[in-house]
Amino acid sequence: MDYLPLYFDLKNQHCLVVGGGVIAQRKASLLAKAGAIIDVVAPDVCPELKDYVSQSGGSCRIGNYLSEDLDGKILVIAATDDDLINRQVSEQAKQKNLPVNVVDNPELCSFILPSIIDRSPIILSVSSGGKSPVLARLLRSRIESMVPMAYGKLATFAGQFRDSVKDKFSTMKGRRLFWEKTLQGPVAEMVLAGREQDAKTLFEKQLSESDADNAVGEVYLIGAGPGDPDLLTFRALRLMQSADIVLYDRLVAPEIVDLTRREAERLYVGKKRSHHSVPQQEINQLLIKYAKEGLRVVRLKGGDPFIFGRGGEEIEGLAKEGIPFQVVPGITAASGCASYSGIPLTHRDYAQSVRFVTGHLKDNTNDLNWDELIDSDQTVVFYMGLKGLPTICKELIAHGRSEDTPIALIQQGTTHQQKVYTATLKTMPEVLLAKEVKAPTLIIVGEVVSLHAELAWFHPEPG
Repeated sequence: MDYLPLYFDLKNQHCLVVGGGVIAQRKASLLAKAGAIIDVVAPDVCPELKDYVSQSGGSCRIGNYLSEDLDGKILVIAATDDDLINRQVSEQAKQKNLPVNVVDNPELCSFILPSIIDRSPIILSVSSGGKSPVLARLLRSRIESMVPMAYGKLATFAGQFRDSVKDKFSTMKGRRLFWEKTLQGPVAEMVLAGREQDAKTLFEKQLSESDADNAVGEVYLIGAGPGDPDLLTFRALRLMQSADIVLYDRLVAPEIVDLTRREAERLYVGKKRSHHSVPQQEINQLLIKYAKEGLRVVRLKGGDPFIFGRGGEEIEGLAKEGIPFQVVPGITAASGCASYSGIPLTHRDYAQSVRFVTGHLKDNTNDLNWDELIDSDQTVVFYMGLKGLPTICKELIAHGRSEDTPIALIQQGTTHQQKVYTATLKTMPEVLLAKEVKAPTLIIVGEVVSLHAELAWFHPEPG
């Protein structure tokens, strides 16, 4: 994060604008909306800017900028067309520990002005860190279309009852659960429709009947997909944002974990090959324990929880304990990695079926039913097969699959660290020895791999 977003309370505070043209006037208009007292210094000041100064109760000094102009100010904006003056303002403001913004010059700024969505008292802002103001404005436009103007009324309505809700619920969790339910239910819809009296009557009824302090917890078993955060489902993201505690493993990309509710506790329960940091049975018990404490528990699993994700084991215990749960499917590694590698798992000319196989069994062997995996018109996808890759190649050949069968080893698929190594069953063990391959990986065996060179579309930047 290049900048920490902050919101300044500028009401009745003196702010300095250096410059008197149209750009200075635009910046002054933002200060005016925030209730600031605007002081301006410039050799010439446009009429519109003078109006903002007058209406705010500030002063307008016609002349060149002097360091004394900074005295008594709490924030400074430099908006002149003179680079030397702008740099002087920046340096002197920083010497006085005053936040300073120099228009169109991020290097001289200690803060930047974002694109703003004003739904007062709800204020949303979008910033590109000065890299692309146009992109920030485009994003602002998209957000504005999704946030009705009436959301400001909803925030004001909720503010009237903060103390009542605080008196009702003794815990922060209880208050949060009540507010989340209320602000997504009929009360909110009534406020947004302008029926505030009806909303107040219903709110008071729901508040008197609510017992969120003793609410039953719930578990959300969420497939986080193969790595790219853009592959999350809307439902997954919504539930992730409601979590009290998040249990995640090493197959879940850090960027995805960061999308969970910021205040939620995050607990790593990941497993590495031949090493379990938290045994599976203990994970199962943790889900039960936290849910019984009334928490909303998100269990994030790489790929899809029901495809080699042991999701079935985790919800069996929840079902036996009568704990509510939801399962949110995710894009499994086979689908995601194959798509991002340009390898169709099925193809009319190459493969009429696909089989998903675990690269190692429960007893850590790979004694698979090889005879079912050698059909030339079948694609076979091996999960967790990196350690046993030489054996997989050897056994497929030994049981009758051609040694010239194409095979792909995909490392960290769908992410910007993705690498795809292709070879044949005969040559892949040599390729593996020559490369430093890191988990997670996926192995695809079949004629469809030959399409990778032609259909590969995802080219992550090296580095």
